[in-house]
Amino acid sequence: MLLASDVGGTKTLLGLFERAKQRPRPVTIHSYSTGRFTSFSEILDAFAQDVGHPFDVDAAAAGVAGPVTGDRARLTHIPWEVSAGEMTARFSTTRVRLLNDLEAMAASADLLTPDEVAVLQQGVARTDGNAAILAAGTGLGQAYLHRVDGRLRPMASEGGHGDFAPRTDREVELWRMLHDEYGRVEVEHILCGPGLLNLHRFTHGLRECVALRGVAAASGPAAISQAALSARCPECVEALAIFVSVYGAEAGNLALRAVATSGVYIGGGMAPRILPAIQDGRFIEAFRAKGAMSALVAQVPVRVILNPEAALLGAAVCAQEMSLEP
Repeated sequence: MLLASDVGGTKTLLGLFERAKQRPRPVTIHSYSTGRFTSFSEILDAFAQDVGHPFDVDAAAAGVAGPVTGDRARLTHIPWEVSAGEMTARFSTTRVRLLNDLEAMAASADLLTPDEVAVLQQGVARTDGNAAILAAGTGLGQAYLHRVDGRLRPMASEGGHGDFAPRTDREVELWRMLHDEYGRVEVEHILCGPGLLNLHRFTHGLRECVALRGVAAASGPAAISQAALSARCPECVEALAIFVSVYGAEAGNLALRAVATSGVYIGGGMAPRILPAIQDGRFIEAFRAKGAMSALVAQVPVRVILNPEAALLGAAVCAQEMSLEP
């Protein structure tokens, strides 16, 4: 069996997979609220109990929402650490690897079926080019896929913590508000769930928002998105419009940094939920607005990943590759 994990700041997925020719086959998958546990080991124990029968693990891989150093990773948005040794100790396998969660998601990109993606820009995918992926959720993740010996190989990045560069007068106003609060303004201060809350405060000022009346803080981004998509609140509409435009611009920046002529993938939990706003043209307009490089990015395929288990699948792909090593 292959053990795959996708350890996020909000939710953690664990699954057992069987080896297959290219795409590992899922046997069982379980979801856990990360904040209800005090360690990754506790989640591993809960998973073993939930599976309910003994199983042998040939190889294990975990995508973690934070930077990976050696065999350890510290999650960015919750205060605990994940180590490869936790999986080795629990399942008695030495074939273990930790990945950044976007690195894991990137490993699934080549295996996604047409019904698991939504095309934003058809483009012309080059078979000798690189690709890239970014995903807004609890935070903003980014990763590269470099073409090596004919295959796309994932490479981790912490680019979501790069500096935010405003492009319009309105975005300059937003930058000033965030600069007063944070000092240094990161792209992630805008492109994630908490970032949408920042945009909501920016567009509303001191005005009350009926869309958030009685809504728990954790549900705020979803409530803002729903109010914007249904046009119930003009300020929510503007907040989501800025979000989508900045998202498109940052995706275009990543396409340039990676020279992603094989494609850019948009992952994470937020994009599928606000897909109508991402498909209305603003995202691709910002993606293409790259001056001398506009013609280049206009040819880059852009797809939204609809499969919510893409990072788990990518971790399983990594585990499968390890299991086939001599």
